[in-house]
This record gives sequence, C-alpha cells and structure tokens, in this order.
Amino acid sequence: MEKKGSLLIIDDNRELLSALDICLSPYFDTIDLLYNPEQLSYLLQKKKFDLILLDMNFSPGQTSGNEGIFWMNSIREANPDTGIVLITAFGDVSLAVKSMREGAIDFILKSWDESKIVSTVLAARKIHYSQKKINSLKEKGRQLKSDIDDRYRMYYGESYAMKKVRQLVDKVAVTEANVLILGENGTGKELIARQIHRLSKRSDDIFVKIDLGAISENLFESELFGYRKGAFTDAREDRPGRIEVASGGTVFLDEIGNLSLEMQTKLLSVLQNREIIRLGDHNAIPVDIRIISATNKNLYSAVDEMTFREDLFYRLNTIIINLPPLRERREDIQYLSEMFLQELNEAYERNVRLSRDSKEFLQTHEWPGNIRELKNLIEKGVILADNGQIELLDLKTGTGKKFSGEVRSFNLYDNEKKIIETALISLNWNISKAAKELGINRSTLYEKITRYEISQN
Repeated sequence: MEKKGSLLIIDDNRELLSALDICLSPYFDTIDLLYNPEQLSYLLQKKKFDLILLDMNFSPGQTSGNEGIFWMNSIREANPDTGIVLITAFGDVSLAVKSMREGAIDFILKSWDESKIVSTVLAARKIHYSQKKINSLKEKGRQLKSDIDDRYRMYYGESYAMKKVRQLVDKVAVTEANVLILGENGTGKELIARQIHRLSKRSDDIFVKIDLGAISENLFESELFGYRKGAFTDAREDRPGRIEVASGGTVFLDEIGNLSLEMQTKLLSVLQNREIIRLGDHNAIPVDIRIISATNKNLYSAVDEMTFREDLFYRLNTIIINLPPLRERREDIQYLSEMFLQELNEAYERNVRLSRDSKEFLQTHEWPGNIRELKNLIEKGVILADNGQIELLDLKTGTGKKFSGEVRSFNLYDNEKKIIETALISLNWNISKAAKELGINRSTLYEKITRYEISQN
C-alpha cells in the first residue's frame, strides 16, 4: 500500500509512541510524535495533519478521559478538517464511544493488536479523505447555489400589484403548500418559483426545473421517473428521474398546461402517492418533494373544456400566484430598467445611460414579451450605445418585433378592445377622461367595457 498523508501521535508513553511509529510508518508520508500535549497548540500552528492519534489520559492516575476530550476539542477548533482517532485502555471504551459522538472517527486499544491498529487507522484515514471530499463538494455546491441565486435574482418592483405578490410569496414560502404560478411569458414565473424555494425550509437542498413543454410524450416517464437498465433499447444503465433526484428539495414544473391528459394522469399518481416507479421496475421509490408549477395558459378554461384534469388542477393549486403583465404595472418599468441597466453595465464593463426618448419609449411600449423583453432590449442598448447614451434607435435596431403603434392584427374586435384597455389603464380607470381620449361618450364606453368583458382586476 502506498504511503499517504501526515500523522501525529500524542501519548505520554514513549515506548507506545515508538511502537506506533514503527507500526504505521509504512503507510504515511510523515509521522510526528508528541509526548507532551501542552506543545500541541504550537505544533498545530506550524503544521497541518490529516490524522491525529490522541491518548485519552495524560496525568498520573487520571482515568476520566476528560483530558483527551479537552485536547480533541482544541484540535477541532484549530483544524476542523483533521481526523482524530483516540488511544484508550480497555476499561475506557465507553468514554471513547462518547468521544466519537463528539467528533472522533474511531479508537484503538492499548492492548497491542498490530493488525487491528493498522486496519483501524487506515479506515479512519479513508473516512477522513472521504469527509474532506464531501466538504469540498458541499462548498462547491454552496458556491454554485450562490451563483445561480445571483443569476436568478428576483426584481419585484414598486407597484401595488407586485407588493401583493411579494407578501404572498413570503407567506407561502415557509409552508409546504403546492403553488401554481400563472402569468404570461416573460413575467418572471421561474424567478418567483426560485424565490419561494430560496425562502423555504428546503433552501439548502436542490431546486429542479422541469420544462414540460420541451419533453415529448414518449420521453415523459423516463425523464421524470427514471429507468432501470434494459428497460428499453438505449437503457444501458440505471438512471434516476428528475423527480427522484429532487427528493428533499423543490420540483418546478414549468409549462404544466402543455401536458396531455395521459401525462397528467401519470403525474397525478406521483403527487398523490409521493412515490415513483422507474421504467422497467416494479418497486416504488418514495420521494419527498415540494411542487411549484407554472403556466401561461388559462387552466380554469382548460378544466371546463376537459383538456386539463380537475383533480390535478386542485392538487397543484393550494396557493395560486397571479403575475401581472408588465403593461399593467408601468410604474415598475423605470425601476426595472435602472436595475437591468446597472447589472448589464457591470457585465459588459460599460457606463451608459438611457436617453429621454429611450425612457419614454420603454414607458409606453406594450411589452408583449414582458420583463424578459425589457431586459433583452436594455442589454442590446448597452451593447450598441455610443457616446455613453442609449438612444431610441439602439433599442429598435435589428429587431424583428413590431413596437407600439404598429398594427399586430387587423381584427377590429381585438384592436378596439386593446385600445380601450390601454386607455383605461393609462388613465387609472378614470372613465370620463378615457371616454374623452377615445372620442366617445361615457355611456358608450360603459357599453363597450361590458361587451368586451374588460375588468379592472
């Protein structure tokens, strides 16, 4: 076996120190011997050890083991990653077991059994390296989580509607309730889902996003539930599904409204039973998950039309969060624009600002792509801007989208309804002012509001 690692042996018996040195020297790169534990603090400042063998009693007549526990705690305070194996007399075994509960890896007896000593110490070294690897992975995981949190930062804004959303998120996050997030594309449904997870009791565990709109029906079971080797032609090894991987954490089911009825039935079974069965297997695997789902579809209508299962709908929507489109929260546009501008200036190492025309355009644009579209436009402006300022042309250059003021549809019903909605929202539902701007009287406006089923909520 190759030599590996550094070992420190601490004991007031010089003969035992010498014997352990000879016994273990073939297995370690370096071995240091310490007769007086009072010198331990000085030695630990000079050198780090992978493993320390520590006697439990040093003073004559002492058998309590308190000295060993004291020095073990000192070692752990100075070097938390160092593995500790205790050296004890046969009668002190119960004390050694107690010390293991406080952090020691194992213990060896002073009654000489060379093979037992070697096997115990080498096993402790293996455990020590495994724990170091685990700690390293945990630290990388924390760093990755921090990076992901920065990437998916939540921007609520200052509007009344988003303040209510924030209050609801804060309330529901600390519970285990399933949450259904409704909103148009680009309104920030995933950001809300991640914020709920971040504030929940499961925040230290995994957040798994499953884009149901991107998974074909024939891959649905293998992706979500996993499979056993040989379950189908390309199943060359066992593989857990995404729901099994997420156990202990949060599953975000994006585009839940795109599921076929058959896929809905399979998902419902998992949510009801809290267990999955891999393809090619018959054994159920329990899962501990919290479900957050999202869609841009009207699930109420889908239930009425029998394209979405009512029992699944009510299983998902313990709490519903409705995200308003950006055009209905225009007071947030300036705040969001400034936040994105600051973030993207840092990302691209620039220092540009928005011109007056650009700000006016952002404030009046209809935002069919919502916050995602706003951020994309700001990013384009930061990249294209000259002379330290984002001009209106920078925002419009190179886009295939039609902007406010251009006709998107020739359907009179759609356009008239949209014009009325825009006038009412921009004038804070002042009927008299809206009617005047639209060139009609109040009674006609009321009639059209009723006909087009326009509501203030």
